[in-house]
Amino acid sequence: MPNTEDVKRLRELTGAGVMDSKNALADAGGDFDKAVELIKERGFAKADKKSGRALGAGLVDAYIHNNRVGVLVNVSCETDFVARSEPFKELVHNIAMQIAAMDPKDVDELMSQAYIKDEKQTIEELVKGAIAKLG
Repeated sequence: MPNTEDVKRLRELTGAGVMDSKNALADAGGDFDKAVELIKERGFAKADKKSGRALGAGLVDAYIHNNRVGVLVNVSCETDFVARSEPFKELVHNIAMQIAAMDPKDVDELMSQAYIKDEKQTIEELVKGAIAKLG
């Protein structure tokens, strides 16, 4: 059985729920790094399931870089609760910064780009991680 401190640490790191964290640690045999990967994989599966749902809320963010480049972005989500959350606000702002820095020609190109703050991750992975975290 996973110890409480590991469950708490996994929750803080991934944003997963208590039971998801506990189950991931149990499935990983107590290996914390493997549990993190399991949470990410399972979160991405949740994100794929949510992709066809209606989006009734969202957030608009503006980003201006050196008074030369400006971006206005609208990112939609399912609920107002998610739209008002700090992780969602941070995601939307980071997407606006990504657009200002990389100037993608469309959403498909944006989603496949390496994230400017972590080149090991694409924007699509960033978004799916946020979906997994926010539900």
